[in-house]
Amino acid sequence: MDSYEIKEHDVLVIGAGGAGLRAAIEASAQGASVGLVCKSLLGKAHTVMAEGGMAASLRNADPRDNWEIHFRDTIRGGKHLNNWRMAEIFCQEAAERVAELEEWGALFDRTKEGLIAQRNFGGHRYPRLAHVGDRTGLELIRTLQNHGIHQGFDIYMECCIVELLKEGDQVCGAFGFWRESGQFVIFRAKSVILATGGLGKIFRVTSNSWEGTGDGHALAYRAGAELIDMEFVQFHPTGMVWPPSVQGILVTEGVRGEGGVLKNSEGRRFMFDYIPDAFAAETSDTEEEAARWLKGDPDARRPPELLTRDVVARAIRSERLAGRGSPHGGTFLDISGQRDAEHIKRKLPSMY
Repeated sequence: MDSYEIKEHDVLVIGAGGAGLRAAIEASAQGASVGLVCKSLLGKAHTVMAEGGMAASLRNADPRDNWEIHFRDTIRGGKHLNNWRMAEIFCQEAAERVAELEEWGALFDRTKEGLIAQRNFGGHRYPRLAHVGDRTGLELIRTLQNHGIHQGFDIYMECCIVELLKEGDQVCGAFGFWRESGQFVIFRAKSVILATGGLGKIFRVTSNSWEGTGDGHALAYRAGAELIDMEFVQFHPTGMVWPPSVQGILVTEGVRGEGGVLKNSEGRRFMFDYIPDAFAAETSDTEEEAARWLKGDPDARRPPELLTRDVVARAIRSERLAGRGSPHGGTFLDISGQRDAEHIKRKLPSMY
């Protein structure tokens, strides 16, 4: 290695999505010297791909909601395998984080009364998703980025980190290279935060952005960390199947939250056949009740299309294996019979 740069910080954050930006903002607010590294350009993180919304029990859409019910939904959706303390903190603090983003400039959709609008989503008992049409992730990144660049931390774009540096058992920095020049760079830091996102890009078809290649998992593993729950890779139930040019593009859960229904090749709504016993008490078992729920009847139960993602994904696969899939290996998602064009354009502009 003939030459290399050296950068020094108190805290080094690797990854510049929502988590990385928020970590950098907080560390800088505590007075630390912070470096934020991203292997692409700032603003191109996978957080942008989160279209449907941000879950928080704001109670704007339904006063019956609270963080305890949100916590229950989260634990139940995770089949009780969750790290319960992490889920509890998330549900307790989610409303505060939404308010924080709004204070920093996030422009959430509003109700007629001027409150933050909330939409339905899979696995949530009440409307809970604060959203910006179907481009919520883009607004979250824009807000964090615009706020973060004024907080005094240094941003290193198009820099790939390939190894964590250690002194004994203590991580003391990171080694990487600049994508444009290939020049090596060493970051020295008292603390290193890994916020590198997931590993969806290891699959041939994925709605994940190209950056999701499991870098953080590999960095941590090679540094001696123990990796847990590696089998818990979530598959979003709805994405584009045909034509090949759009294969893998996410069809936001907001489509089902706004009333979209899943149908098989026979034209039948099949999710009524796949309601687990654990969710039966809160799930519509007839199209009539599901229609009343869509019209706002507070006593009607939620349609089965809004069951948790694992349930919906398995149901779609079962229909395909039974020979009732679409011609190109999927099923059909239809919102045209549930909402008019103006509603779809307003609430789901990208999907329209």
